[in-house]
Parts: sequence; C-alpha cells; structure tokens
Amino acid sequence: MKKVFILLLLFFFASSIFVSSNAQSAPDTRKSQHKEKKWFKKKEWLGGLKIQPHSSVNVHEFARQYQLNKAYWDKAFAFLKEKDLKTLPNGKYTIEGDQVFASVTENPTKNYDSTQWESHKKYIDIQYVIAGEERMGVNPVAQSTVTKSYNEAKDVANYSGEGKIYSATPEYFFIFFPTDAHRPNITPGGNKPDKKITIKVRYTE
Repeated sequence: MKKVFILLLLFFFASSIFVSSNAQSAPDTRKSQHKEKKWFKKKEWLGGLKIQPHSSVNVHEFARQYQLNKAYWDKAFAFLKEKDLKTLPNGKYTIEGDQVFASVTENPTKNYDSTQWESHKKYIDIQYVIAGEERMGVNPVAQSTVTKSYNEAKDVANYSGEGKIYSATPEYFFIFFPTDAHRPNITPGGNKPDKKITIKVRYTE
C-alpha cells in the first residue's frame, strides 16, 4: 500500500507540473501571436510599398522569415517599389545574388486542369500580378497528396488536393512558403494574358 501511495503521489505531482507548464505556455503563445499580428498590420516592413499583402499570407511564418533575413525582404520590397513594373521587360533580375531574384513574365492564363499544385523548399515565392488577372490556389502541403516528388534541381514538388482559390489582381501580392502548396496561373475566363512578377527569397529553417 505504501508503494502504491508513493506512486500515486508522484503521478499527481508530475501531472500538476505538466498542467502548470501548459497553462504558462498558452498565454505566451497568444501574446507572441498578438505581437506578430500587430507588427504585420503596421506594415512598416513594406518600406513604403503601396501594394498590399493578400489575406492568405501566413503571418507567423512571414514574421519568422523576416526576422531571420530582414535584408533580403527589404530588398525584395524595395525592388517592387522602385521599379516601374508596368514597363519592366520580361526576363530575370538579380536582386541579391542567388538569395533574392525576380522573374517577369507575360503569358496567357491557363484552364484549371492545365495548372498544377506545387511547392518549393529552397525559396519562398512573392507573386504579384502587375497587369491583368489570374486565379491562385493555396492549400497546406500537409493536406495535399504528392504526385511528383521533390526535384532538388528545379526546387519543386507537385501535388493533388483541394484548396482555396483567390483572385490575383494588381492590388495584392501573395507569399507562398514551403508549407504552402500553391496553384498559380489559373484563368478567370478567356485565357487572357497577364503580366506578373515572381520574386524568390531564400528560405531559412
């Protein structure tokens, strides 16, 4: 009986520590999330860029990546602010070596079945429609099924799955992290061309 009593005592003691620890971590997490959202909404990180982030952006992951690589993000947003994007020729642009670079394209949008869900591991995508319109899908990688395994040389994996489809217009830019399967270039109708820029920003674990 004495052993049983001691074991019960130890069990309740361990349980109380676990509950106390969880009770302390929950407010800390909420406080951190509130701080991130407040920082994000102030938009000082945009550096005066007038284009707005889309509501689908993962605020927590963006805040983490921005703090890890502030200089990269500042240069990416400065590029969007300082360049005359409407007259910028199609092609590739170096912003910060192989850490940050851009690609400007102008191609017809595609029917849904001609597009694919994709994700990247090495780079984060900033995608912005300069002129015209397209649809972009977003779905967590964790809720997607791999159809083509990750190709390191191309930094891409493909998936099947269901996700939310958003309208991409010149008012907003999208950010896709390695945890985001995304499906760009979907036509809103008529397969009309749109001009867009994709900026690649090196991802940090």
